[in-house]
Amino acid sequence: MSKEITGSEALILSLLSEGVDTIFGYPGGAIMPVFDCLYDYRNKINHILVRHEQGATHAAEGYARTSGKVGVALVTSGPGATNTITGIADAMIDSTPMIVISGQVASSLLGSDAFQEADVVGISQPVTKWAYQIRRPQDIAWAVARAFYIAASGRPGPVLLDITKDAQFGKVANYEYKKASFIRSYQPIPEVNISAIEEAAKLINQAKKPYALVGQGVILGGAEKELLAFLEKAGVPAASTVLGLSAVPTDHPLHVGMLGMHGNLGPNKKTNECDVLIAIGMRFDDRVTGDLKTYAKQAKVIHFDIDPAEIDKNVYAHVKVLGDAKETLAAVTEKIEKNSHQEWLQEFRACDQREYDAVIKHELYPTTGQLKMGEVIRKVSEATDNKAVLVTDVGQHQMMGVRYFKYSQSRSVVTSGGLGTMGFGLPAAIGAKYGTPDRTICLFVGDGGIQMTIQELGVIMQYGVNVKIILLNNHFLGMVRQWQELFFEERYSETVMTNPDFVKISNAYNIPARKVETREELDEAIADMLNHDGAYLLDVQVETKGMVYPMMPAGTCVTNILLGNE
Repeated sequence: MSKEITGSEALILSLLSEGVDTIFGYPGGAIMPVFDCLYDYRNKINHILVRHEQGATHAAEGYARTSGKVGVALVTSGPGATNTITGIADAMIDSTPMIVISGQVASSLLGSDAFQEADVVGISQPVTKWAYQIRRPQDIAWAVARAFYIAASGRPGPVLLDITKDAQFGKVANYEYKKASFIRSYQPIPEVNISAIEEAAKLINQAKKPYALVGQGVILGGAEKELLAFLEKAGVPAASTVLGLSAVPTDHPLHVGMLGMHGNLGPNKKTNECDVLIAIGMRFDDRVTGDLKTYAKQAKVIHFDIDPAEIDKNVYAHVKVLGDAKETLAAVTEKIEKNSHQEWLQEFRACDQREYDAVIKHELYPTTGQLKMGEVIRKVSEATDNKAVLVTDVGQHQMMGVRYFKYSQSRSVVTSGGLGTMGFGLPAAIGAKYGTPDRTICLFVGDGGIQMTIQELGVIMQYGVNVKIILLNNHFLGMVRQWQELFFEERYSETVMTNPDFVKISNAYNIPARKVETREELDEAIADMLNHDGAYLLDVQVETKGMVYPMMPAGTCVTNILLGNE
């Protein structure tokens, strides 16, 4: 391109070159030149005006999680930029590819405490893969190309680009965009060690009780088919982390459930009974392992991961298989023998029966008393033929949601895993809908979490975003209350919620809503919500003091599992 353009136009053209079709943002003084330029490109890039910059980052996360593309947020300097830090940290710990572009005061004013100046690069460095300040317009294309490459490659994550106002106004001659494919000293995908592949295959072939732990790395690497081929050839039972859910369909015969503090009984107990533990694209989070001193000490551990920093970080791996799961799983599958471990698999199923009798049948199929979270989640999932995308906020409803929703295809779970960010759900659901517009988006949210970002209902109103919102309303900060009941002698300190009329609030945003208080009206209400052409909010009054079981108390052994009254 021979004509001279502004830095702002160079930014927009660079985003278009990376295939960006949707941006979530909020304008302000230090980013105004970019928004002015965006006006000329409004038919090529869809900008969604959020109501708070944190909402922009969570929406970008939701978009990335369902689309598999890089989410983009665009904000101004100072408080606009600092409001994104929670979302950036959330994306970092959950390996979500995202680019946050923030405006900055003119370079001549840097360090002078100018109006709305903040060192956002310094603030964000601990929670980004890369944070960079652009001070010259001719550096914009280079920086954007580098940002997209870093955000999307290897173990994905967030990148921040801070652009001074003079760089936005400045001129670029001979603009040219070249996508990045190499950065010196940055190796996103480690080389595969063939001897590690052979050693892993040998251990798997010899195993009597092999057990696979499936993490989000499988989904991020697009390795779902390779995973199923591996599991089916080896006959290995597989459980999923919260973010790994949907990599394997819920009804697959080798899928045995969810790991972790509120995971299924079998997946947790059998961790300490298997002889070979195969971790695939997961990081041995403390909510999965419990007390590391007692975790899987009898097992040989094989760890598949793309990030060398995760190997041996929490759990020692006897075999370390570095690389992209799509490549490494296929390589191991070639070398393993066809096998079946039906007797071992039946041990998981026996645990399923015990869990069903003690917990699940009471949660999913009650006939008396107040509505339960689990039964609502089950009914919504079944009403969508188990084909919807589950989005959750954080709390009891989150653990109930990921446990009892069912998944028939990948990228069907959008939730805040590692950071546990209340307020994530509503904006993430909006982003998830833009990321996969043809799928039904079901947001489960608590009365605490929804009020942290409730203003994003304005986005739904303005843009007509078709999100089904199921508010599981127990008038408590439910998860904190559960801990207070179990471990703090029922001293309910600051967990009781006096709530507004959510139906009136929803209607004020022109979103149809309905309050559900009885079991008899639930099916009809769910049908009305799903059949409505557009967004809808169900305020479901669920039991005030419900409990999420099973529960592994924090820091205890994975076999120390509470099953409620049992």
